Amino acid sequence: MRAFATFLGLILIALASIGVLTYPAWLLLHPHFDFPFHRIGERIAMGVGLVGFLILAPRMRLGDRTSLGYGIPRKKFVRELLVGLTVGAITMVAIVCVMAVLGLRDWQKGASLDALPLVKLVLQSLVSGLVVALIEETALRGIIFTGIQRESGTTAAIVLTSLIYAATHFFAKHHIDASQVTSSSGWDLLAGTLQAFASPLVIADAFLTYLAVGVILAAIRSSTGHIASCMGLHAGWVWVMLSVTGTSSPVRDRPWSGLLSQTDGFVGWLVLAWCVAIGFSLVRFFARRASVNSLRFAV
Repeated sequence: MRAFATFLGLILIALASIGVLTYPAWLLLHPHFDFPFHRIGERIAMGVGLVGFLILAPRMRLGDRTSLGYGIPRKKFVRELLVGLTVGAITMVAIVCVMAVLGLRDWQKGASLDALPLVKLVLQSLVSGLVVALIEETALRGIIFTGIQRESGTTAAIVLTSLIYAATHFFAKHHIDASQVTSSSGWDLLAGTLQAFASPLVIADAFLTYLAVGVILAAIRSSTGHIASCMGLHAGWVWVMLSVTGTSSPVRDRPWSGLLSQTDGFVGWLVLAWCVAIGFSLVRFFARRASVNSLRFAV
């Protein structure tokens, strides 16, 4: 478990950097740029994490394309990413349709948008989905998965990366207004970032959903040997989710409203059930594609 301990240590260092560095960075940047305090803290943590990964990767023999999950030809990678994007979008639209049938989304926000702002929102959601997928899949299902798998096996890699993936979705949810920033605000931001874990029952449905998503993506990574399909699926899910949350609001007073998470009004028991229902089929689908593609490539 040395690899997992190393990665966990890096995550803790990145989190600690929020408390230590955010206020000094804010003092330097705020007079010139109108960056929110919490956004500076997020970027510092991401930067420290990135530098840490760049230092660790060659020392742990994780800097090559195969270890990162990019060890297939570029054209094949792009093709599998696009297939994953399509499948991800379709499967997420399906569960959104269920939400609509159950009356769990209020679409007034989207109805008030003109065509151009709506198209802009959808395109921005797609770009955000691709960026999020690129970063998270490269780090989690690329570097971290490979490091743990080599040392502790595939099962440990699937479980541990999925736990990390689920936990990180509850970071950076705390905001501090510029008028309230003090010398201790970096530590206040860190405390707020971790505050969700103080109420585990409140986040249980969302945490289990993200855990299930992480298991699906990690199993696909294991069965295909690359992260192209994972990246596409991830981007497709985020794309639809951001588009839906940007055009609708959760309905909290319906009999089935408890199926939506209290944390973001989207993920929750309903999405968790959908993940369980389609998870095995998704893994098998992409595993078969990888097997067929390998045979074609060999021929």
